[in-house]
Amino acid sequence: MSGTVLIIEDDTRIANWVKVYFERAGFSAQVAHDGESGLALARNLAPALIILDLTLPRLDGVELCRILRRESEVPILMLTAREAPPERIMGLDSGADDYIVKPFDPDEVIARAAAVLRRVKDRVQQVLTRGNITLNETSGVVTVDGELVNLSQAQIALLATFMIHPNQVLSREQLISLTFSDQFEGFDRAIDSQVARLRKEINRDGRQPIQTVYGAGYRFVVEDE
Repeated sequence: MSGTVLIIEDDTRIANWVKVYFERAGFSAQVAHDGESGLALARNLAPALIILDLTLPRLDGVELCRILRRESEVPILMLTAREAPPERIMGLDSGADDYIVKPFDPDEVIARAAAVLRRVKDRVQQVLTRGNITLNETSGVVTVDGELVNLSQAQIALLATFMIHPNQVLSREQLISLTFSDQFEGFDRAIDSQVARLRKEINRDGRQPIQTVYGAGYRFVVEDE
């Protein structure tokens, strides 16, 4: 592995610790200790990957993630000491590609980073169309009835999973596995919140393709499939 990793973490000890491990893994690494300097470095360095703490001085990690996501598709791995599902959802909704909860094993951070980078490298231009919904998996552009829909990165990934498996009942566990590569253990109920938000965004005139199959999961219904 190679490329520049930007670590935005206000805890100097953790930041330097993570930096050393990435350098051992073959990356070059830069560190910023607050959100504003992290944003400036991200714009100047154009890093291959950003490691981002959720709580930062001067500009918090969630808002910084949203800014970065508006400006680029750089992979973002979020670090957080918060274990509650709402905080995980907040991180994903802000545009993070993955997250890891402190305290963590540095080898796990490297493994998660490698997985995110592989997904980006292997991404190909593909446009999915199901009924009145179109999704460009490369650009992340989603339209419903020809109108642009603003979705988070997690919601785009979830929608892609549904569209790739039309008319198929998917359990919570399957949705997590297919969408997030089994990296969200214990997250099965939190996926309900993501589905609810996605359903709200793509609903048009009472047409709702994502149906709840009670006791089983969800199904993306496409009548013309």
